[in-house]
Amino acid sequence: MDWLNYHHLLYFWTVAREGSISRACQVLHVTQPTISSQLRTLEKAVGDKLFKRVGRNLVLTETGQLVLRYADEIFTLGHELMDTLQGRPTGSPLRFLVGITDVLPKLVAYRLLEPAMHLPETIQLTCDEGKFDDLLIELAAHRLDIVLSDSPIGPTVNVKAFSHLLGECSVSVYGRAELARKYRRGFPHSLNGAPFLLPLGGTALRRSLDHWFESQNIRPRIVAEFEDSALLTVFAQQGTGLFAAPSAIEEEICRQYRVRQIGEVSTVREQYYAISVERKLKHPAVVAISDAAREELFS
Repeated sequence: MDWLNYHHLLYFWTVAREGSISRACQVLHVTQPTISSQLRTLEKAVGDKLFKRVGRNLVLTETGQLVLRYADEIFTLGHELMDTLQGRPTGSPLRFLVGITDVLPKLVAYRLLEPAMHLPETIQLTCDEGKFDDLLIELAAHRLDIVLSDSPIGPTVNVKAFSHLLGECSVSVYGRAELARKYRRGFPHSLNGAPFLLPLGGTALRRSLDHWFESQNIRPRIVAEFEDSALLTVFAQQGTGLFAAPSAIEEEICRQYRVRQIGEVSTVREQYYAISVERKLKHPAVVAISDAAREELFS
């Protein structure tokens, strides 16, 4: 088994934090040849360069940046351990790393995460928004605690993770006041030819809406398609077109985006999942999210 020499890692961590070998020498009270030798030994162990020279400066390579992230956690935990053993309170917040798929409505993400911010212990929340597959890779590498998504992990995805259903709700159609007045009467068939803002094809909501339009023989006029749900709502705020969003957060949608509900589509259901590498949720923040979603938001 390969073992990491934490003494070498400490020298690397100090150089990376101080920005130069000379300043690291002052902090560690060792000579420059000693640190240089330790860095070469560590690079040999990891199989790649950790620094590159840019002019007179040392700059972390991609591998160096990765090693630094882990070193930060290792030595931060080491300091906390010593504080705990000596009976001193750490005061450190509980880190909570969340991946959020870019198609998830921002208001839904906020409502899901909000309970975690009211736990007895202090939470330090970090949100990473991105593509579903990219976030799963981060999750598998334990760089995220959970991924919030509108779809479960598929059977073809080569990542060992578990999908925990947080809840589901219907969707409603919304629009600016003038559009709401125009299309509310005769809903849903009034939507035939109506200007619509839609998520890109391939998303769970888009597939459901397309199927519903087809079943109702409705042909909306697609004004624009969006990858980012936040950009879609900006266009909706300006009255560019109608859009569909979860009914469970109707009040927040109408208040924040200055729109009105036109009608509910009870047969189109949006589902929301917390995806984790654990079969049973253990992180206190994730447990709080799951409980609040099932008992309040989607009850």
